[in-house]
Amino acid sequence: MASHRFSSVSEEEPCCDISRKTKICLCVFFGLLIAVVIAVPVGVLMWPRPHKEWKGEGTTAHFYEILLGRCYTYTQIVRPELGHKDCQKIGKAFTGAFLSKDPCSSTEQDYKPLMELTDQAVPCDKTLLWSKSSQLAHDYTRVRQAMFTLEDTLLGYMADGLRWCGDSGSSDMNYKSCPNWREDCSNNSFSVFWNTVSKRFAEDACGVVHVVLNGSISNTFDERSTFGRVEVFNLRPEKVHRLQAWVMHDIGSARSDSCSSSSINVLKRILKERSIAFSCENNYGLEDQATSQQSVLVGRALDLYTRWPVSLGMPRTVPMLARTIPHLGNPFSPRQMGQLVILIRSRSPNSVIQVV
Repeated sequence: MASHRFSSVSEEEPCCDISRKTKICLCVFFGLLIAVVIAVPVGVLMWPRPHKEWKGEGTTAHFYEILLGRCYTYTQIVRPELGHKDCQKIGKAFTGAFLSKDPCSSTEQDYKPLMELTDQAVPCDKTLLWSKSSQLAHDYTRVRQAMFTLEDTLLGYMADGLRWCGDSGSSDMNYKSCPNWREDCSNNSFSVFWNTVSKRFAEDACGVVHVVLNGSISNTFDERSTFGRVEVFNLRPEKVHRLQAWVMHDIGSARSDSCSSSSINVLKRILKERSIAFSCENNYGLEDQATSQQSVLVGRALDLYTRWPVSLGMPRTVPMLARTIPHLGNPFSPRQMGQLVILIRSRSPNSVIQVV
């Protein structure tokens, strides 16, 4: 066999003529290229996009701070029996229900954690609903503090008068605009919240439930209102014995509706179908306030409030009115105090009585 001779290749001889410095430069270049390829789309996705423009007002300025402040005020001062509530958790649950979410796709489920943190028992016979009569209903409960409107509960107290919404493309609140339920969408964060808490408020009611309706407008019972759409249909017949309606009229104005009107008959029919008894009274507690003796007392109260030295720090408020008039020989029953405020305002266009 022929012998062959093989020459060995030196292991130190490079297969290609690239310096070590060049290799390092190439590695750095390709590393940077890969980083850019990854970072650009991620940056595009994470870059804050402008909020969509809606037809409604934007989130209330300092929303979260107001929310927390009201929570502490309610749980520590207004209803100290709820002092165990964790306002920090409640605040986070509230904002968590709508931040980074489509403001037109809100659901009851979004607010479920918040509802669980703010459960509150209202005593039987103490629930006061209202429809198109907000001011009167709240004047009444400010005097009759044993009665509760939704806004006299923790959640209602915190959210009353505020507006809010977020955006699916941002973790921030939208302070410029929020959806209008008529022009943009009905399932917006704001409307869904009030429908949800109104539903629970009605479901929890027991005994005799009261409702203040505005008899000075047409269609006193409006089936499209929160009361007509949500609360009436969530009263539980096994817990609610009767719905007592008070149809109130502005003093001096023409009566547009009363307990015998067609719209009230619609309400009566709905309740009958749900096996809930119904009773109705026009101008509850108002007629017997027009006596001359009471007129004198109203005048004396107004005179007292008008001339009282502000430097003494006496607040000119509805609660103070309630505490002052009894010292003047007040013949009013506690249930009449809410309507008394209306009577005073009607006689004094520039009334010094303020609602706080």
